[in-house]
Amino acid sequence: MPELLGHLFGPAPALAQTAPAPGGSAAFMTSFAPFILIFVLFYFLLIRPQQKRQKQHKAMLAALKKGDKVVTNGGLLGTVSVAAKDVVTVQIADNVRVRVLRTEVMGLQDELTGAGASDAKGGKDAGDKPEKESKG
Repeated sequence: MPELLGHLFGPAPALAQTAPAPGGSAAFMTSFAPFILIFVLFYFLLIRPQQKRQKQHKAMLAALKKGDKVVTNGGLLGTVSVAAKDVVTVQIADNVRVRVLRTEVMGLQDELTGAGASDAKGGKDAGDKPEKESKG
């Protein structure tokens, strides 16, 4: 039995020594060039823009002050009435204030475009149809 284990777990047989193929490092780089190219594309098209957006959002959250019109991640539109360290109090209607974590503020209403921001400014919904003029 020990001889069988010695054969299974013993020293590995010497591998035949062969001369390295000419241009071996060039073949290595050629085989990995597509992976490197894909990583570079991912970095410039996905990773870097995401980091830039995160940095801008963090700066916007740090600069929140009283009177800013904001949109929360929950979709509430309102005006900042109190800006504390971690919590922001947002007034969403007359005598209605909501305390929201600063990190849950999506952005400023002026910067965000869409139906919600135009509704708050008194604009028409996209679904509103103009009234037909009567002839006569």
